[in-house]
Amino acid sequence: MTSPSPLSRLTLAAYAAPALPGAMLLLPLYVHLPVLYADTLGLGLTLVGGLLFAARLWDVVTDPLIGAWSDRIDTRWGRRKPWLLAGLPLCMLAALMLFLPPDGSGGLWLLGWTMALYLGATMIQIPYLAWGAELSPDYHQRTRISGWREAATVLGTLLAAGLPALFGDDSRTGIGAIGIAVAMLLPLGVLLALRVVPAGLPAAPQRLDLTGLKAVWRNGPFRRLLLAWLFNGIANGLPATLVLLYVAHVLQAPADFAGLVLLIYFGAGIAAVPLWLKLAQHYGKHRVWIGAMLWNCVVFAGVPLLGAGDTALFLTISLLTGLCLGADLALPPAMQADVIDLDTARTRRQRAGLFFTIWGMATKLALAVAVGIAFPLLDLAGFTAAGGNTPAALLALAALYALAPVVFKLAAILLMRRYPITPERHRRLRVRIERQQQS
Repeated sequence: MTSPSPLSRLTLAAYAAPALPGAMLLLPLYVHLPVLYADTLGLGLTLVGGLLFAARLWDVVTDPLIGAWSDRIDTRWGRRKPWLLAGLPLCMLAALMLFLPPDGSGGLWLLGWTMALYLGATMIQIPYLAWGAELSPDYHQRTRISGWREAATVLGTLLAAGLPALFGDDSRTGIGAIGIAVAMLLPLGVLLALRVVPAGLPAAPQRLDLTGLKAVWRNGPFRRLLLAWLFNGIANGLPATLVLLYVAHVLQAPADFAGLVLLIYFGAGIAAVPLWLKLAQHYGKHRVWIGAMLWNCVVFAGVPLLGAGDTALFLTISLLTGLCLGADLALPPAMQADVIDLDTARTRRQRAGLFFTIWGMATKLALAVAVGIAFPLLDLAGFTAAGGNTPAALLALAALYALAPVVFKLAAILLMRRYPITPERHRRLRVRIERQQQS
């Protein structure tokens, strides 16, 4: 099997550029916006959780179409690049409308602009991820590509976490600043990637039929990886959704402390990415991911023991769990590219768009489930964001914030224990694919 030339750092940085502003959208959607619309604009926790979950149902329609079309429609600029350019204006406008809501904005405003933002983001994100899988056929090169992209993702999340802190108690202005920053940085990142990064591996256009879905379903390693990713996504989504409430009501820390927590958590994630990539080269991606999730569970299990004033301990826990974030983000998408090779070896088709459509839907479903179950369960336990909560309500908040994520991560670990695509098997897959291409 021939070894492809390593991608240059300039190419990797240019490819990673759109991930930074894209990530700045994600954190506020599940951390800041629910509190803004539920508390400041008075919609209530249950209604906001329900609307954000309902908006995700829109993706059930749009995601498969965009993924299949980006596989099928080829142009002189490749299959993926035109989609990033097409989704850009809608994503910018929806971010401004959603993050800068006028007084009196109600449920329809939240639902409509969230659906518009999801559509624009899908038009960018699914082809973007598929593009990354097609930049190199090499097992370890894909880890580098994923690592650069997810490092930019964590950096964008870090910026989104830090911006509201600059405005002190005026959280509404801080959230608006995120929307403005996204509208400015997203076109710069997309245009840089379009200009510098090659189109990726060539492939024949694919038909829009059920054959691809059947092939995906028969891909056992993909099913295992997808379900583990879903459970892990819920485990990560619950703390992200509830961190502001946990800091304010359980730790009873000042509002700016939450910003410090997020900065430490995501900063540790960025710093640890090179370590996880190096470990993955020696021990394999799935083994290193399992180790990172186990470490996260051990550390995070101590969170329910904390109480008012335990801010130093909580910062330590945030640092230690943040170290695992780089592995959580960088390794599974690189493994996703490997299971696509399994499909290609079996069917002689390249359906990266379809695979990443399903991957993206699982990602969105995990975050939507986190919001959709967290807020209604808190309401059921009698918790209120205004304060004056009973010990039982605070216990429910702590359990949803810390114990439920540990359970979901343990389920993901059990699924990944028997993951079959090792570096050795992937090398055999690439040899098989090259022989098919030469025949």
